Amino acid sequence: MANVLSCMSLQATYDGNPLDAVALACRAQDAVRAVGDQPLVMSMLHMREAFGHAALDDAAACHEAIGRSRAAYELARGCEDEAPSWVQYFDEAKLLVDAGIALARLGEAQQAEPLIAEGLRRETASRQRGRALHAFWLASAQLQQGKLDDACGSAGLALDLTAVIDSPRVVRHIHEFHRRLTPYSRETSVIRFEQRMREVLG
Repeated sequence: MANVLSCMSLQATYDGNPLDAVALACRAQDAVRAVGDQPLVMSMLHMREAFGHAALDDAAACHEAIGRSRAAYELARGCEDEAPSWVQYFDEAKLLVDAGIALARLGEAQQAEPLIAEGLRRETASRQRGRALHAFWLASAQLQQGKLDDACGSAGLALDLTAVIDSPRVVRHIHEFHRRLTPYSRETSVIRFEQRMREVLG
């Protein structure tokens, strides 16, 4: 049940229904508490809750949920193999990236960037779709800070990964990022990114 509610919470965030996202994440947490101690599951569910709070622009609640996620992860450390198989993807790299994404959604790009960058550095090459999404979020955090060259470089990584995977969601994010580059259309890094974008996406 917690798995289904977790997926529904994340989908609600993507669909622009953050109140539902928070409520579903909290229901999932209650379901886990009812069956016993599962700290890795709770860590992931607290992060789902943080996403919802970030979308609601509730910084205090988002930071509290991130803190609970980190605390639960520390309890799970060394016992990850005992967690249900569906949550074992949620490792420390994913924790770092997701915390960074939540902060980026809040507009706290300076705090978000190093978390996403470190998580991306730690992620295995086999997680190409996830790495593409995370590279997009890194680019977004960098662009929020005015780091245009870095942002285009990170978005270029997302493009390179998109070239070998089939993910309409990643493509939508790349087009969204490209629209945000409009004020900088004459900059060399943007021109290079657009050229690479045409090569990959047509």
